[in-house]
Amino acid sequence: MIFNKTPRITFTCTPADKGVIAEPFPAKGYMPDWFRKLPAVDERKLATNDTGLTVKRCMPFIDAMTTGWIIPLAATVRMEVSEGGQQVDTGWDFDRTMISTHGMHQARGNPWGQRPPMKFHNHWTIATPPGWSCLFVNPLNRPNGLFEVVAGVVDTDTYRVPIHFPFFATAPDGLHVIEKGSPMVQVIPFRRRSTDLQADIRAETAEERDTRSRIFRSTLSRTGWYRLFARDDRK
Repeated sequence: MIFNKTPRITFTCTPADKGVIAEPFPAKGYMPDWFRKLPAVDERKLATNDTGLTVKRCMPFIDAMTTGWIIPLAATVRMEVSEGGQQVDTGWDFDRTMISTHGMHQARGNPWGQRPPMKFHNHWTIATPPGWSCLFVNPLNRPNGLFEVVAGVVDTDTYRVPIHFPFFATAPDGLHVIEKGSPMVQVIPFRRRSTDLQADIRAETAEERDTRSRIFRSTLSRTGWYRLFARDDRK
């Protein structure tokens, strides 16, 4: 008898690094202080005929933050930024490389201007089941004001070596310390399909218009429609 197994993502490191470097953790395990302190409803807004709802009641916002896993910084890093961000010097409290640099020519004309492209060294190998890849992004809805990771997709079902993460230092001039365990990148596994998803681009039907109107009005009425009905796994 064949049982369907729940797909699993696996993070492995060298035996020498186990217990030394910070370990990956579910993205839902890291919610920033400002979000945790935010009320679901701002009662002060109710008197102004505003719903008072905050992003704490916005499931798309929360889903983005809690999807996947976080790979944290393996060890504490010091980053000294100068010349308006054009010069970045780094050091770390670890016996392995934590940061290296890319040539400016590799990202010439990028939105970060003259800030040098750099790379975080990751010491975890990520493995997913056949047909699964991973999207690597800056931790969603969690800008830290110090760096921004460049997004990428890797077929982690076949590429079984540590993946390093390009980034740009966005911090102001000065010396900045990024502590061990700080969120470095968010990992979002997804299943690849054998055929590309096709698109239909057209005007909506009367039935689709009615559905759109009903869902929109239900959402405005504070019934929590999206939270209750948008995804099957919430029913």
